[in-house]
Amino acid sequence: MFLEDARAFSTTACIFKSKNHSSDQDSLQEEEGEIDEAEIDELFQQQIPTGICEEDHHRIFIVHPDVKWGSKKQYLTTAALQMDEAVGLVNTLQNWTVIDKIILSTKTPEKKKIFGKGNFQTLTEKIRAKAGVTAVFVNVERLSPSSEKELQEAWGVKVLDRYSLVLHIFRCNARTKEAKLQISLAEIPLLRSRLRNEVENLDQQGGGSKYIMGSGETLYEVQQRLLKERELKIRSALERLRRKRHLLRSQRKHKDFPIVSIMGYTNCGKTTLIKALTGDAGLQPKDQLFATLDVTVHAGQLPSHMTVLYVDTIGFLSQLPHQLIDSFSATLEDVAHSDLIIHVRDISHPETVNQKVNVLNVLKNLQIPEKLFNTIIEVHNKIDLIEGYQTSDPEVISISALKEHGLDVLTEKIEEAVVRSTGKQTMTLVVQLNSPQIAWLYKEATVQAVDDVGDDCMANVKVIISQAAYGRYRKLFRVT
Repeated sequence: MFLEDARAFSTTACIFKSKNHSSDQDSLQEEEGEIDEAEIDELFQQQIPTGICEEDHHRIFIVHPDVKWGSKKQYLTTAALQMDEAVGLVNTLQNWTVIDKIILSTKTPEKKKIFGKGNFQTLTEKIRAKAGVTAVFVNVERLSPSSEKELQEAWGVKVLDRYSLVLHIFRCNARTKEAKLQISLAEIPLLRSRLRNEVENLDQQGGGSKYIMGSGETLYEVQQRLLKERELKIRSALERLRRKRHLLRSQRKHKDFPIVSIMGYTNCGKTTLIKALTGDAGLQPKDQLFATLDVTVHAGQLPSHMTVLYVDTIGFLSQLPHQLIDSFSATLEDVAHSDLIIHVRDISHPETVNQKVNVLNVLKNLQIPEKLFNTIIEVHNKIDLIEGYQTSDPEVISISALKEHGLDVLTEKIEEAVVRSTGKQTMTLVVQLNSPQIAWLYKEATVQAVDDVGDDCMANVKVIISQAAYGRYRKLFRVT
């Protein structure tokens, strides 16, 4: 298996070499132009670190270590609820089935085998006795390479942790260039872990530390170098996409469209809410974890007729390594440049408090500006919300995104916050109706009312306008 991987990496090296020898002009055109879809698919398909193909059928045994004390103990949830989420993750994947599960207490989660000797022996016997198990999902954030190796040897099947399972879900749902690149970047740590394990196996056989003829490098050093080249290539392509996204963001800002980011735990109803706010029939919300992997932007109107852009983002999940979040920083960068963040909570979910803490922690790690963080609007989404119901907390808005209840209160709150954060102001301007002024205001500002004063085609026009747009208006039409 390892030698096959070595040949695959060697092929990759040839690809890198041939492309790096293109002319400066070709490189410039590639840098400025569209990123080639075939090139991204090549990176995406070169190595699949989990060793699991999208079309695989798996019968999963789930093991949840219930940590009794210490830094890894979860205080805002229960082992049973964590197991429910683990089952939900597996069921997200087509052709995957949970055939057994167990919650087992542990006082030693940091050890290779996670459990004490007695519990581990009992668990091993249970897994081996269960017919048809093809993989074991250990519901922890990340297994060390040595733990993964030892558990696989003990149980005789593939072993997955939350990091590798969620990455596989992402891989199955990836459709765009950016999603594929970000997943490929997040997979690099898994490839490095697997490389270390396989080199250790070769070393035991006397092959891993030998130099490759004429190269002056060991096989491990060659593999490490090729992985580094792969990582740099992915980061370079993501940087080009980041610059393109920055350009699009600048164009939106130039048009004075306020940006409202919709955030929340995975499957909390973000897309359903955006569909309700915009009436966008093209949005098809799914009752599925991580249905959205890319940032999508949808225009909607507030009560004042002001146009805002709602940004739909990837959902969050508890117990995910920072490396995975960091890989999606290009996507989440849009959030930091928003005018307003709406935090959607599925208030009916038994882990709603724990989910809130996880989302806010991720936002803090993304270094959201303090001013933006402090103005987050919290929305409680509940399918069976009774129309007219409102929470006792005046800072929280209760809605049913599915039934479209409570949206009038929410949009008024959004409008207030957007006007405040963008520095827009409401003004009444005296305008000549037979001049280009009125058409300009409809294009560059939000016209709320036009009152004909009946005097020489003059009218009082009530607008919501940014300071920058008002400055352009005064200069263009010589208004004092």
